[in-house]
Amino acid sequence: MHHPHHDAVVALMRRVGADIVMPRFRNLAADQIEEKAADDMVTIADRESEDALTAGLAPLDAGIRVVGEEAVAADASLVDGIGQGRVWLIDPIDGTNNYASGITPFGIMIALVEDGETQAGWILDPVDGRLCHAVRGEGTFIDGVRVHVRPGEGPRPSAVIATYHLSDDEKAAIVRRAETTFTVAPMPRCAAEQYPRLVLGTNQVALFQKTLPWDHAAGSLLLREAGGVVRRPDGADYRVGDQRTGMIAAGSDALWEQAAGTLFR
Repeated sequence: MHHPHHDAVVALMRRVGADIVMPRFRNLAADQIEEKAADDMVTIADRESEDALTAGLAPLDAGIRVVGEEAVAADASLVDGIGQGRVWLIDPIDGTNNYASGITPFGIMIALVEDGETQAGWILDPVDGRLCHAVRGEGTFIDGVRVHVRPGEGPRPSAVIATYHLSDDEKAAIVRRAETTFTVAPMPRCAAEQYPRLVLGTNQVALFQKTLPWDHAAGSLLLREAGGVVRRPDGADYRVGDQRTGMIAAGSDALWEQAAGTLFR
């Protein structure tokens, strides 16, 4: 059920959550928050979290390189070749905009990727301690209990649409299309929360525009191993290192087809 490094990874994530992320939550000075780009925040806690996670993962296996979101922000070439070889992918605080605003959800995510396929993924909610993890071919677990996607109830499945990278016109058009078939639900602005919601059946579908690898590597495995699908508009399964935009995550093949037909065609 567990990846060989599971216990070490979980202990590391819990320690970073307790010692770095939570003490700085709602406790950041203005000069400890920066805007990396329009509407894309980074805080001192992101950097400290990534440093500690990198330092903890590096000695576990000398053959696995460590790539974190903030390291890539500083040196974009680090993302080159992310789909080849073995890589630890770190999102030190996913949902930074929420975190910096003093609201939840946010989470810590780590994925072990080999040649573009996630082999294991871990998502920790440091606020309530919920740990989601998945191992390729072995299933998805929430707090140690194996879980499967729960089918949504009712005739209108719940869909979440990440529209904050779109213009107002594009946003309005895609929401109109979605509303012909789905109930459009609010976005948590946090993949570390969105993927568990899809597994648990809170939402049945999520449309993502940007698909940065550290946002999706762990969650896509979590959903797939629970019985869901994560695919590009052309139907290709999501692979880490594919730099295209646009992707639908759904609780089943049928839901994916329904969403793709509504949103992409």
